[in-house]
Amino acid sequence: MTFVAVRMRQKKAMAVSAGDQNLFTSIYPTLSQQLPREPMEWRRSYGRAPKMIHLESNFVQFKEELLPKEGNKALLTFPFLHIYWTECCDTEVYKATVKDDLTKWQNVLKAHSSVDWLIVVVENDAKKKNKTNILPRTSIVDKIRNDFCNKQSDRCVVLSDPLKDSSRTQESWNAFLTKLRTSLLMSFTKNLGKFEDDMRTLREKRTEPGWSFCDYFMVQSAGRVPSLSWLHARAGTLQVSVPPGALDCWVFLSCLEVLQRIEGCCDRAQIDSNIAHTVGLWSYATEKLKSLGYLCGLVSEKGPNSEDLNRIVDLLAGLGAERPETANTAQSPYKKLKEALSSVEAFEKHYLDLSHAAIEMHTSIGRTRSARLVGKDLAEFYMRKKSPQKAEIYLQGALKNYLAEGWALPITHTRKQLAECQKHLGQTENYLQTSSLLASDHHVTEEERKHFCQEILSFASRQTDSPGHKIILPLHCFAQLRDLHFTPSNAVVHVGGVLSVDITMCSQMPVPVHVEQIAINVHFSIEKNNYRKTAEWLTKHKTSNGIINFPTETSPFPASQNNLPALELYEMFERSPSDNSLNTTGIICKNVHMLLRRQESSTSLETSSGVALEDGAHVLKCNDVTLEPGANRITFRTQAKEPGTYTLRQLCASVGPVRFVLPHLYPPVQYDVYSQEPQLRVEPLADSLLAGIPQKVKFTVTTGHYTVKNGDSLQLSNAEAMLILCHAENRAVIYSNTREKASDVSLRVQSSDKVTSISLPAAPAYHMIEFELEVLSLPSAPVTGGESSMLGMTEPHRKHKDTQKAGHCMATTDHKVSIDCPWSIYSTVIALTFSVPFRTTHSLLSAGTRKYIQVCVQNLSELDFQLSDGNLVDPGSSADLQLVPLNAKSPQHIHSKQSVFFVWELKWTREPPPSLRCQFSVGFSPASEGQLSIPLKPYTYEFQVENFFTLYNVRAEILPPSGAEHCRTGSLCSLEVSITRLSGLLEVDKDEALTESDEYFSTKLMYEVVDNSSNWAVCGKSSGVISMPVVAQATHRVHMEVMPLFAGYLPLPDVRLFKYLPHHSAHSSQLDADSWIENDSLSVDKHVDEQLDSSSIKSRGSVHSASSSEPKGLPMPRLQALPPGQVFNSSTGMQVLVIPSKDDHVLEVSVT
Repeated sequence: MTFVAVRMRQKKAMAVSAGDQNLFTSIYPTLSQQLPREPMEWRRSYGRAPKMIHLESNFVQFKEELLPKEGNKALLTFPFLHIYWTECCDTEVYKATVKDDLTKWQNVLKAHSSVDWLIVVVENDAKKKNKTNILPRTSIVDKIRNDFCNKQSDRCVVLSDPLKDSSRTQESWNAFLTKLRTSLLMSFTKNLGKFEDDMRTLREKRTEPGWSFCDYFMVQSAGRVPSLSWLHARAGTLQVSVPPGALDCWVFLSCLEVLQRIEGCCDRAQIDSNIAHTVGLWSYATEKLKSLGYLCGLVSEKGPNSEDLNRIVDLLAGLGAERPETANTAQSPYKKLKEALSSVEAFEKHYLDLSHAAIEMHTSIGRTRSARLVGKDLAEFYMRKKSPQKAEIYLQGALKNYLAEGWALPITHTRKQLAECQKHLGQTENYLQTSSLLASDHHVTEEERKHFCQEILSFASRQTDSPGHKIILPLHCFAQLRDLHFTPSNAVVHVGGVLSVDITMCSQMPVPVHVEQIAINVHFSIEKNNYRKTAEWLTKHKTSNGIINFPTETSPFPASQNNLPALELYEMFERSPSDNSLNTTGIICKNVHMLLRRQESSTSLETSSGVALEDGAHVLKCNDVTLEPGANRITFRTQAKEPGTYTLRQLCASVGPVRFVLPHLYPPVQYDVYSQEPQLRVEPLADSLLAGIPQKVKFTVTTGHYTVKNGDSLQLSNAEAMLILCHAENRAVIYSNTREKASDVSLRVQSSDKVTSISLPAAPAYHMIEFELEVLSLPSAPVTGGESSMLGMTEPHRKHKDTQKAGHCMATTDHKVSIDCPWSIYSTVIALTFSVPFRTTHSLLSAGTRKYIQVCVQNLSELDFQLSDGNLVDPGSSADLQLVPLNAKSPQHIHSKQSVFFVWELKWTREPPPSLRCQFSVGFSPASEGQLSIPLKPYTYEFQVENFFTLYNVRAEILPPSGAEHCRTGSLCSLEVSITRLSGLLEVDKDEALTESDEYFSTKLMYEVVDNSSNWAVCGKSSGVISMPVVAQATHRVHMEVMPLFAGYLPLPDVRLFKYLPHHSAHSSQLDADSWIENDSLSVDKHVDEQLDSSSIKSRGSVHSASSSEPKGLPMPRLQALPPGQVFNSSTGMQVLVIPSKDDHVLEVSVT
């Protein structure tokens, strides 16, 4: 049989079941889960409001002795429902065993007046299939109902296949659970109402003689587990006057009698499961026994006096005689109380037993705070017994718990108890730490705070005369560090410089405290990467405000594991100062010491502080400081001696032998000391230096550890093409290392042919001297060679990364200057790069035999200039050759990114030289500036013109077909080309193409007709080789046919001339004339004009363009393009009118 416990409003009701125990065991898991799921409406008596409840089940095996006896009023052990379980499906088995078992079960219930019962028949399809003599489905159920249920057929319930997962099973479970809940609730309500009626009847008889409150109390306590508030309420109904201690005796006996009654009717498992409800009685009994001990003098060190003994006698007499039912019990509550009050030793034994039992039970159910509270009472008991070493354990445990949970007032109260305990034990360090915490605790009265502060000061003054062991305590219980400020603000100072550190400390003490010394321990380290500790790097990478705020401790409680601070992750990049390239990268956690610090385990935070006092060579000190309550400003000063990084690690305030220490400063605090070598830096003030005009250059002398004395100077070696301009008004400015202006002095500059001397003003170490000088680079364009293009110039060398844009960039010139500095035996070489603001090109122009030279000046800079006095000369020419200018004489304004052209006509009286070397010069000055202090040298440009004399005149003419007035599209027209020699034999004609006959010299030329615009179709042979007499006015005419492809005014095709040079080959003499025909190809000289359309040559006639390789054994002639100045095409620019043909359906017109 099993019990079923029903929990309603913390009350427990029970029901008893019988039958097949194995069957019930298999069903129990599902039953225990399903029963409390659905709520039930509980309609209570006496008009009380209905309430929705959940039924919770607890099943134990049935025993007949557990059934209620006559007069038993205990609701906790009352069986409210009896259930019989069976899965019988065989009639023979039913008749042989089940029916008899059910009969016996019914007789037992009737004998104990138990009328609430239920029979559950479990049907299993698997067992039915194995039986052949089973009855129909409801036969067993019908028999049970007929034999036992009579007119109450609903007391027999069928549960079908309870272990299967089917809809039929679920329906069966729902019906069974509804019936079970209803039966349990009805029985509980009925019996509870009967119990309340009995209690009400018993209470109404309280005015009758012989009525016993103890009997009434025991009956009511059997119906529920009394709570402390209920005991107070019951005691409050005794409106009688009792001597001191009598009420405590009654409560003590009541608690123990209730607990003894519970132990008598429950097994150990039930008692352990109900500790949460009975532990309050244990604690209350302990508290009342303690109160009796204090009242009767059983806790004092000397024991009870005569008055206490009389009080004990009165209390024991008031107890009366022990009740007969407990007289034979060895450990009855009555005997325990009587024994506890009999002697000091007996009281201590019983009180300690009760206290330890209460602590153990509170701890077992997780009520740590309640256990610590009983422990504090136990500590107070030990303190009265003069056993502080035993009391300390309980006080430390309670304090640790309160600190972890943040209970401010219990912390303060426990610390005061702990301070007294530590003082008795002679734990000086722990007592001073607790005293400092109490002195800074605002939950303590002002008088108490001053008392504990005075305890610290008294100890410090006593130990001053006899110095001994140092007491190290944490700083937070004495003062708090609020902020720190560096001067200079970037926390960077040079060797020998003075650094100030100002800190704000908030004193927690209630009175002013004289501190002998406040010291900051500093850790020194040398950076591995030396480049990081240059003054420039430190200035750029250090913070500028210099103020560091420290987190304020708003609560003295340590953070729990769940309240740890968040990760403070920062990216770290280290770059090289030379080229700004990335060296290293990573992630830094700035609060790792907060996350990885050791968590306290068994020892309390109030024990020894465990702070280690560091002893280093680098310490910042401030002596004789009086800390007033609240904020105090303290200043440290130090002179930097060794370069490196200094980290402020630990703060220590000394009050006699007491050291209040802050072991770690967070956030980390550092300052840097650097040592710098003297440096000289020369940099232009503009983005680029322009050649030809004065440009300002800034000189910066960083003195570093060197002191500049009077007479020290910089010696600059003069460059040939760069001048250093000396002005009387040159001045130098001296700055400190923090960029504060120190002085402004005149600068003396002396220059000779080879050396320029700059006298430096006197300056102390770690200062900067800045001054500006003007430099002038001579303006000249790079010398060009002969004509390499139609413009006849060679591009100068240009410094530019993008070669495709080289034509739009200024040419540059580097000037290297060697400087001798007074602090070094080695010379410093600097390079200044000047950009030529102009880009100059030239070209040769022809008009028949007249020749012109054009010079183009392009302004590539961002400035505007005035150009004047443009001049072009040939240094080696004679009076027979003249350059006549055709330019305006007034100055010309040239804007940024614009060009100005100059033209000269070339005239000569006799045969000109093969080449002409020209030098162009033009004066210039910035248009935006006024009168310059010095005259500027002109800009020069040198170039060479070769083969500029006109040798041939080419003229082309297109005639319409005979009988037609104009050319028509699609009709053949006649093209007549005439080539005329304009002079006799000259030096330029004497080459390989020249041949001599009896009458005159001749040269071989190749002509070619090319139409790059595709307006004409050349019919027949478009090129050929002619033998041209080297005689003035010798003319050669060529006729060919062309066809216009478009209508309109069409430009004439181009006619090109080449020199036809024989091939230099050893086998050329062995070849006959036919070989030239067989190898009808020509090699073109590499100087052939780039505009030559070789494809057109190859596509027309027998003359082909150059090939990259020659056939073996066969010589190939060479073609050499005539320079542009030797050929004048008089037909250039002429156009021919072409009209469309009449039968054209589509009209195409060429517009040029």
